[in-house]
Amino acid sequence: MTDAAIAPLLLSTPRPKAVTTEQPLVRYALIGVAIIFLVVFLFLPLASVFVEALRAGLGTYFASITEPDAVSAITLTLLIAAIAVPANVIFGLAASWAIAKFDFSGKSLLNSLIDLPFSVSPVISGLIYVLLFGAQGYFGPYLKSENIQIIFALPGMVLATIFVTFPFVARELVPLMQEQGTQDEEAALSLGASGWKTFFKVTLPNIRWALLYGVVLCNARAMGEFGAVSVVSGHIRGRTNTMPLHVEILYNEYNFAAAFAVASLLALLALITLVIKITLEWRYVDQIAASRRH
Repeated sequence: MTDAAIAPLLLSTPRPKAVTTEQPLVRYALIGVAIIFLVVFLFLPLASVFVEALRAGLGTYFASITEPDAVSAITLTLLIAAIAVPANVIFGLAASWAIAKFDFSGKSLLNSLIDLPFSVSPVISGLIYVLLFGAQGYFGPYLKSENIQIIFALPGMVLATIFVTFPFVARELVPLMQEQGTQDEEAALSLGASGWKTFFKVTLPNIRWALLYGVVLCNARAMGEFGAVSVVSGHIRGRTNTMPLHVEILYNEYNFAAAFAVASLLALLALITLVIKITLEWRYVDQIAASRRH
């Protein structure tokens, strides 16, 4: 068939339809519903926290967040996050490296167990540690004889926080490392690089944005965790109360100004985390796109 005969056929071929064919009114209605939902269930509650925190004035606000129990709760929250997040980074790197780069028996089981904290209630995870390390637990008598306290102390709170937050780093790294494959590492090893040098010079730069993204999510959950920490903390004021637990105690005592003041700090940390998360998301998406082009 000649070009002259093919041309009319090409011109008569219908253009592919757009992916979405909804009318503009339908699109605007869907966008409006989403915006209304965000305003009612996100922006208004968040704004009310700051309004209530400042209702009694700046003097009361600063007094509420600088009194000894509040300072202790803030310090303890940051300390727990400072311990739990690096521990989860180490676990996430090791687990994702093993799952993405090696084949071994039990690989699918390990991949499934990473999601365990997502399916178990935080309260249940806290009770698990009580059953293990509590006074009447399996290791309780031994720990008591050695004068080691885990439950109602910092170690138990750290363990509970690590448990509920350990999937975040691994879940961000595993898909990306599987997408990247092992070609870069194999090339580095063939050129004489050692295993550690390959990791720090090849693997780590390729996953840095996903790693930072997972760290941000892990840190946000660690600072805001309530259920698991509540079970193992004992609610000892000034000693084992984190910021969420301190807010609960203040609210139950009808000290609303102080409760909202401390809650506003958590909300502010959440907003800062959100900004960092959005920034890293852009980098993360660009990294995945570059990996697929490669």
